Amino acid sequence: MKAAVVRSFGEPLVIEERPDPEPGPGQVRIRVEASGLCHTDIHAAHGDWPVKPSPPFVPGHEGVGLVEELGEGVTHLAVGQRVAVPWLGRACGRCEHCLSGWETLCEQQINTGYGCDGGYAEKMLAWADFAQPVPEGVSPLDAAPLTCAGVTTYKALKVAGVGPAQLVAVSGVGGLGHLAVQYAKIAGARVAAIDVTDDKLRLAAELGADILIDARTQDVGEELKRHGGAHAAIALAVNEDAFQAVNSGLRRGGKLVMVALPAHGTIRVPIFDTVLNGTSVIGSIVGTRQDLAEVFQLHADGRTRVIHETRPLEAVNEAIDEVLRGEVKARIVFDLGTGEGR
Repeated sequence: MKAAVVRSFGEPLVIEERPDPEPGPGQVRIRVEASGLCHTDIHAAHGDWPVKPSPPFVPGHEGVGLVEELGEGVTHLAVGQRVAVPWLGRACGRCEHCLSGWETLCEQQINTGYGCDGGYAEKMLAWADFAQPVPEGVSPLDAAPLTCAGVTTYKALKVAGVGPAQLVAVSGVGGLGHLAVQYAKIAGARVAAIDVTDDKLRLAAELGADILIDARTQDVGEELKRHGGAHAAIALAVNEDAFQAVNSGLRRGGKLVMVALPAHGTIRVPIFDTVLNGTSVIGSIVGTRQDLAEVFQLHADGRTRVIHETRPLEAVNEAIDEVLRGEVKARIVFDLGTGEGR
């Protein structure tokens, strides 16, 4: 099989031939049809974060494809079934977090494309219990971004407790943000979309954003306060200044939900204002299997649109450069044989 491999941090990925992986007990082998490019994959390839993967490895945690072979003991999936393989490749299933519905906080978890090889390959392995069935009518090219960008923003809005008529600030309208706008609208909220490019602000408007804030020319906090302040701010821009700016626009009792992970980032939280105003700063990491099932169902019901551009896997390094230059409208998806979007 062909795979895009990180051989050394910060170096271009290498396209190489590898033997087909053999599924162990509880695993399946998947013939990958589509795999999304997430900024996390870039951080992985560059070794940006304190806990680093171990080269050589295959990145990618938005892999979607057809089950090709079942490992021992797998009975709930079938050969030929379409599944998605998310960031949460496996959790222990026994700890307090797993047993209380927070499997994404499991300390024994293995992350796809980070702790094990991921979806930048023609074939990949997955633990069958964490391979999410993709409903009929959801294409692989749409399912790939939903597997991370979708479930991550959907969960962030759940964590924020967003409800009808509330004001939600979406900071960063891109691969994640364009879906966050839609989920907030589904929840009945008013949406303030914040970005620094005209194309992305126009996209946010097309998807239903009620307020557009251009962070190049407008003070984000002041603009949000002019509209009463945000009940929730979903921080998706990979820039600590953007976190700081949107935090300043919360109303009393508002919540800043931090999702993006800059390589080196901290924010200053003013103690007096935070206490006086009763605001919260919360971290939200991806979503559970149930969250992903809900995301897929919403899309199958026609409630969301996925904006993506396709590339061949051989263009992986050029695609990464496009993302880093901010030239991608929403999401890049590597098409490994869907027959669509070429």
